[in-house]
Amino acid sequence: QVQLVESGGGLAQAGGSLRLSCAASLRTFNTYAVGWFRQAPGKEREFVAAISRWGGGVTDYADSVKGRFTSSRDNAKNTVYLQMNGLKIEDTAVYYCAARAAWTSSRELDYDYWGQGTQVTVSS
Repeated sequence: QVQLVESGGGLAQAGGSLRLSCAASLRTFNTYAVGWFRQAPGKEREFVAAISRWGGGVTDYADSVKGRFTSSRDNAKNTVYLQMNGLKIEDTAVYYCAARAAWTSSRELDYDYWGQGTQVTVSS
């Protein structure tokens, strides 16, 4: 069983930055690909980004965040990050990280383990 804990959410101004962290309870977290998803009020949860297992050499981003968000991982800390720059009001949502012991995917159903979510609020 993999437990994931997100942190780093909060309030930011439009154009600002936040860095989310996803910490895992598993020493072999490097064998898991990690996806980031978000859910805004009244909307369905959507894919944001994903990073491959091992060295994290493969990343994937939703078109809406491409060029602004970057995912990385520090396997020594069993942690994956989502650096969010150039924040927009429409980035306001609860952000979730999820893990799967396979390659990256943009589909929610492909992920086996989920964190509790962290709120990101972007103001004008």
